[in-house]
Amino acid sequence: MDTKAIIKYWIEEADEALQVAEHLFGTGDYSYSLFFGHLCIEKILKAIYVYNNRKHAPPIHNLIRLAELAKIDLSADISDKMIEITTFNLEARYPDTKRTFRSLCTKDFKQEKLMKLGASTNG
Repeated sequence: MDTKAIIKYWIEEADEALQVAEHLFGTGDYSYSLFFGHLCIEKILKAIYVYNNRKHAPPIHNLIRLAELAKIDLSADISDKMIEITTFNLEARYPDTKRTFRSLCTKDFKQEKLMKLGASTNG
């Protein structure tokens, strides 16, 4: 296993997911923008997992579980945010919750979520 190549792969995938999230936000597709924001964080966590464990990341999407498996200690505040972000993955993906979630995802909603997340990563 070429650990460096796999880590590079996950980082490149995270960067691409972030670019898609930003593009979707610009087009007004806020629910899928949040979904791709989740994917970005998920892929960064998978890169950290590979770095810390020297094996392939598990095919899971729960950010809290990925952080635990990646041996990352999260503060309570960050854990709360990760729980919320994980819901973006579920709510944007499954038809029974997608419509409700999409109706919530206004530009203001998305900006509020980004500000909360930015405050936790910049503080």
